[in-house]
Amino acid sequence: MENLLTRTHNPDVLTCIANLSNDEVFTPPEMASAMLDMVAEAWAADHNGENLWANPNVTFLDPFTKTGVFLREITRRLVEGLEAQIPDLQERVNHVLTKQVHGIAITELTALMARRSVYCSKRADGEHSICTSFDHPHGNIWFERTEHTWTGGTRESRVDPLTGEEIFIYTGRKCSYCGAGENDYGRGDALETHAYAFIHTDDIKQRINEIFGAAMHFDIVIGNPPYQLSTEGHGNQARPIYQLFVNQAKCLEPNYLIMVTPSRWLSGGMGLNQFRTEMATEHKLVALVDFPKLYDAFPGVKIRGGASYFIWSKNHNGPCEITTRIDGEIVGEPVIRFLDEFDIVVRQNEAVPILEKVLASNEPTMDALVSSQKPFGLATNFKGKKDATGLSDPVRVYANQSIIWVDRSEISRNQDCIDQWKVLMTRIQGTSAAVETKFLSKPIIEGPGTACTETYLIVGPCADKSTAASVASYIRTRFFRFLVSLRKPTQDALKQVYAFVPQQTWDRTWTDEALYAKYGLNDEEIAFIESIVRPMEDD
Repeated sequence: MENLLTRTHNPDVLTCIANLSNDEVFTPPEMASAMLDMVAEAWAADHNGENLWANPNVTFLDPFTKTGVFLREITRRLVEGLEAQIPDLQERVNHVLTKQVHGIAITELTALMARRSVYCSKRADGEHSICTSFDHPHGNIWFERTEHTWTGGTRESRVDPLTGEEIFIYTGRKCSYCGAGENDYGRGDALETHAYAFIHTDDIKQRINEIFGAAMHFDIVIGNPPYQLSTEGHGNQARPIYQLFVNQAKCLEPNYLIMVTPSRWLSGGMGLNQFRTEMATEHKLVALVDFPKLYDAFPGVKIRGGASYFIWSKNHNGPCEITTRIDGEIVGEPVIRFLDEFDIVVRQNEAVPILEKVLASNEPTMDALVSSQKPFGLATNFKGKKDATGLSDPVRVYANQSIIWVDRSEISRNQDCIDQWKVLMTRIQGTSAAVETKFLSKPIIEGPGTACTETYLIVGPCADKSTAASVASYIRTRFFRFLVSLRKPTQDALKQVYAFVPQQTWDRTWTDEALYAKYGLNDEEIAFIESIVRPMEDD
């Protein structure tokens, strides 16, 4: 048994398990270890240098355990750290696993995996379990099937095909706790519901006490929650839910909360504005480690915008130390700063002084000139005509990689822009590259008699062709696209990503050299911009 608890497994089986999806990502053991190191450092700083792993009273909870990687490493460290206080190995193991280490699994499968990782047996009370004090199979790693709570929707009348009687059903209902749609997640008993117990309750403290059969308080809550639930749009339209787990964990009032999440919440993300504001303004984040490069945090898992982990402390009230890691190395020096200095969290420490210089000019910003989605009311999948034949008032329309024609009467929005000069930009811009370097597509200058589908946004209307050309030259600069990158965590480039970009006078061709000089950027700042954003050719 001692070997199982203390030896280094080579290879570690938890590094060999493939992720089930991009929504429920398994944490690599190396990241789990780094996060626990961060917790131990924070604990020592707040407890006069005390060794966290030598404290027999500290309690841990992973409320969304999958492989059990956090619980396994916590157990290993406590078993080593408590040796002086509890010399007998079996007594020590029993104490740690029954009194200090707890988990809530997200599915039946992950419950079995976590118990196997922590107890060395899928049954905590089994003959092969390293703990001899449990009298029930789940031990302190709990899972029970939870159902969604469907609300809202539309009541519809149907005829029962067997009896001919009129029956009533509801369609389009959603879960009142997590927002899941019944069409996607209203499943039979044979499939997982993905109704996570931790966020499907009105009183998490009471629910935790019910789960573990006693009044519980956890000093440290740690884990890697599920990230999103699919909606009808899927992909970029998937609904983030990790913020629900973070908020629920705070309700347990732990001393420390440390979690892995996608980094989208720092600057964007559907439904994340309130969460970002609260996280930034409460000043309780002690440190944040950011992995902006695709696949860096989770090899083989495509999380647009990267991932990060943070440590939140109940007693902290101050700035946060931000560290950026790329290819396993720290980039630059960690910087301690407040997260609410701007309306989003600027990820790159080196970008902050540049942004401060730009915003000091107090100029109007480009988001005021950029259209909202679907600028002319035409959806991405709109089908026009291949040519203008037969149209009484034809308009040339830029569609998804093609040109179509439509009668002016079919355009429902911004008809005044049809006969103006304007600049078009694709709304979705990004590649599968591990690091994005372009951020925007080439701007397209279009004159009167033109429109576009939802594939594009427009800048305009512009007074004339030369104005549009000046706008396009500005968009092509590295300076412009760098400022966009600070607010653009994914492929989607909606109008809000232009909110840091100052407007200019549209009487010249803009160059990076002119913009660097205007805003007083030094050589180091220029080099940083040009290390991130590649040049864009002038067509």
